[in-house]
This record gives sequence, structure tokens and C-alpha cells, in this order.
Amino acid sequence: MDKMMGNPWFLRFTALFLAIVLFVFVRAGEENANGKPVGDSADIIRDIKVEVYYDNENLVVTGIPETVNMAIEGPANLVQTTKLIKDFTLFVDLRSLPMGTHTVPIEHENISGKLNARLDPATIKVVIEEKITKSFKVDPEMNERMLAEDFDVVKMEVDPSTIEVTGPKSVIESISFVKASVTGDDGLKESFEQKARVRVLDKDLNKLNVTIVPEQVNVKVDIVEYNKEIPIVLKAKGKPPAGVTLDSIETDEKTIWLSGSRKVLESLDEFVVDVDISKVEKQETFDIELKKPDGISKMSTNKIKVKVDVTVVEEELEATNPETPVEPEKLATKEFTEFAVTVNGLDEQFNSSFHKPADGLIVLTVTAEQDVIDTLDKKDFTVYVDASHVKEEGEKTFPIQVEGPTDVRWKLSEEEVSLSIKLA
Repeated sequence: MDKMMGNPWFLRFTALFLAIVLFVFVRAGEENANGKPVGDSADIIRDIKVEVYYDNENLVVTGIPETVNMAIEGPANLVQTTKLIKDFTLFVDLRSLPMGTHTVPIEHENISGKLNARLDPATIKVVIEEKITKSFKVDPEMNERMLAEDFDVVKMEVDPSTIEVTGPKSVIESISFVKASVTGDDGLKESFEQKARVRVLDKDLNKLNVTIVPEQVNVKVDIVEYNKEIPIVLKAKGKPPAGVTLDSIETDEKTIWLSGSRKVLESLDEFVVDVDISKVEKQETFDIELKKPDGISKMSTNKIKVKVDVTVVEEELEATNPETPVEPEKLATKEFTEFAVTVNGLDEQFNSSFHKPADGLIVLTVTAEQDVIDTLDKKDFTVYVDASHVKEEGEKTFPIQVEGPTDVRWKLSEEEVSLSIKLA
């Protein structure tokens, strides 16, 4: 024993052991002085859901966080068990509070009394409001950049057209837009239907947290190729046979719809149809095939009926005896100079001025039997153009029309006029 006690290594190990024991006792004393029993631990339980107790049939509450964090401290075994099992509840009880803004604590239950629990946040500010439901019309929308070139959306329909929105009164009153947006690939050329989710937005286009019924609607999109309606203008081509005077050219088809290139259609103000009168010897009605302009893919009609009225100046002679011809009736002519062309049917939103002839005056030459000619006056005739089909500004050409006695033939110094149309 004496020999062992005298061994320097024995003394060294003994000193080390005593130092460790002394350290443990000192550390335990410090922990007792701080109020933390030996064997306690601390931990944080994150993202705990908060239950809310209130009259959810008639009220809406805002300001409740979705989750909170809770720090717990106490015996190590209880800390670990509580964190793993999570059989406790965090809640806010608002059942006794009136409508308005309140600051309330977050409470807990089923947590051991041996644990010290601290919540983050410990209190929250909530707003209790009346719950209301209101109907809103759904507006469909679509980014037109998805359309193929020269195609347009002509109609969008939503089914159902209205939805029910439920939420706090202040939120419902802030609703400015209820939208259903459709999506798709670029280059769309055909109509389609699609389910679209409804979005409720305020005036700043912020999405609002409300209940929507139904959340989705069916949107029907009608897509057509770009089209335009323009007036049909008849133009006489050629000269009538000898002894025949052209009185008028008419058609029941006043306008035509064209589909195709936007650039081409925007440059067209009228659809000119040439009518060959070189072989017309009497009043007749015939069909004219319409030529499709370059850049146009579709026309509302491919042909029109045209009625041509003429007057035969030299009447056919009839004779009972071939050797004794009957003298034709003697006809007389009369000129009405500076005859003003009137513009009929022009919408009140437009004003017109003559471009050609500049003053809007023409010469009207009439032919009839002498006794009829002697009774004729300017007031017996109406010379006008029909501008009822004008829908936009620009320079337009119109055929001149004449109304007068039935037993009189007439001829115009101008077959058409050009008008400058401007907004009033």
C-alpha cells in the first residue's frame, strides 16, 4: 500500500478524479441556483394549428394566424412526449365577444402542469365581422395574343353567368372584379369551351380571401376569321347598243360580308361589281358571279341578281304594208342644267361634302313626246344618292339615282358622285 501511495501515477489519477467530482458538484449547484432542476430540458414545437371558437354561421373572423410556435420547458421525458404526441390544443375563444376589433390571448389545454409553455405570438389582433353572401356576374377574359393572325373573338359566354360569394361584409363590399380567365395554345383559329377558375379581385386587382360557389365555370369562346361588311357598288361597263339608253342598275343585295386578311379588309370601303351593258337591249334581270378579291377567304354570297332598266330610243316600226313605212313618233329633249344631287339616308353622326362633281351639280337630259316635254319642270324629278349604308368616315362613291314621270326617259351628265364623309 505504501508503495502504491508513493507511486506518482497513482497520485496523478487520484487528483484527476477529485477534480471531476468537484466540477460536477459545482455545476449542479449553479443549476439549482438558477431554478432549473437537474434533468430538465427545453424545446420548440413549430407550426401548431390554432382552433377558433365563434359563431361561424353568422360571423367571419380575420387575423387568426394559420400556425404558431410554442416553446416548452420541463422534465426531459415530458418535453419529448409532448413534442412527439402533440395531444394538446391551442385555441382562441371569441364566442363572448361582440363584432369589432379585439386583442385576445392564444390559450392552450391538455399540456402538463409540470411544463412551462410560451407561445409566439402570445396574443393576436382579430376582427369579427358580419358574414354576408352576394351574387356577382362573372366576366370572362382571354389574352387575344393567343389568337392566330386575322382571327377575332366575337363572343364569350359563361355558364353559370353568376356566382355566390360569401365573406366578411367589408371584403364583399370591396369586390370590384369577378373574372374567369381561359388559357390555351397560341395560334387559335377555332371556337372552344373550357373550365375556368373564378377569381374575385378588389380595385387594385388583389385576390380576396372569400368563399366562391361554384369555384369553376364553363366558358365558351367563339372565334371567327376577321370580317367586315361593306356596301356593294354597281358600275356599268361598256356602251349599250345603238338606240338604247341606260336608265338604272339595281340589286337587292346592298352589302356583302367578307372574311380574310385584316390588312386587305381595312383597305376596302366598297365592293365594286362591274355590269356589262354592251348587250342589254331591254329591261332584264340576270345573275353576276362575284370575284373573290386577293386576301379574302370567304364571302357571304358568291353571286347577286342585277336588274337593268333601259329605254329604247328608236322604237321598232310596224307597217301593214312593207312598201309604206309608218313614220316614228317625234320625240323632243330638254336639259335641266345645274341640277343638285341630294344625299339621302346619311346617319346624323356624319356630314358629307361633294368631291366629284365639286359642287354636286349635274345636267339632266330628258326625252319624251313634245306635249309631255312642254309640261316638265325640275320639280318633277328627284336626283339623289343613297348613303344609308355608310358606317365610317372616308371618301365614298355612290351611283346617282333618278325618280321622275314614267313616260319620260333621261340621261345624266355623271353616272356617280364622290362624297367626303366626316363625323359631325
